[in-house]
Amino acid sequence: MKLHVAMVLGLCTLSLASAQDRFPQLPADQMTDVQKKVVADIVAGPRGSFVGPFVPLLRSPDLENRLQKVGEYLRFGAAIGRRNTEFVILITARSWSQQFEWGQHAPIAQKEGIKPETIAAIADGRRPANMTDEEDMLYNFADELLRNKTVSEPTFARVKAKFGEQGVIDLTGLMGYYTTLAMIMNVAQTPGEAGAPRLPEFPR
Repeated sequence: MKLHVAMVLGLCTLSLASAQDRFPQLPADQMTDVQKKVVADIVAGPRGSFVGPFVPLLRSPDLENRLQKVGEYLRFGAAIGRRNTEFVILITARSWSQQFEWGQHAPIAQKEGIKPETIAAIADGRRPANMTDEEDMLYNFADELLRNKTVSEPTFARVKAKFGEQGVIDLTGLMGYYTTLAMIMNVAQTPGEAGAPRLPEFPR
């Protein structure tokens, strides 16, 4: 693990870096002790690597330290379960056209059991057909919240009945967390990783 951390700290450029990247990886000799500790903590945690949103976030290490702990819970321990968590992350990533987020989580979602045709529909901005009951209620919740900035009473009641009050809050927090990461990476122009799945571009 120490070798892994040292390698991360010693790299000036990762696969993420590019000419357009506004916040590329910081060289170790330009990091403060606080920044180095944040990198080490993230690498030693369940994510196991220091990539994507964590690179630009390192410019504000206290924010990153707090935010990544929230994200660790939401990604790995949210009350809606890991499979559903990945499903909702994809919907959120698509809403922000966030390539890194999509590239990271589309393969994970498929491993968790989300059907490839469901993933493809979300990538295209279409409502997936033949969703499970849980996917259907979570899609409705996420779609309403993203479009209307709130959710209807029937949608709220359905999710609450299935996942409880904690599930509703965890689901909402999950979308907020991945929206925050998407916003940061869109501002930073963080590129997707080479060879990762990519979202089709929507007309702008």
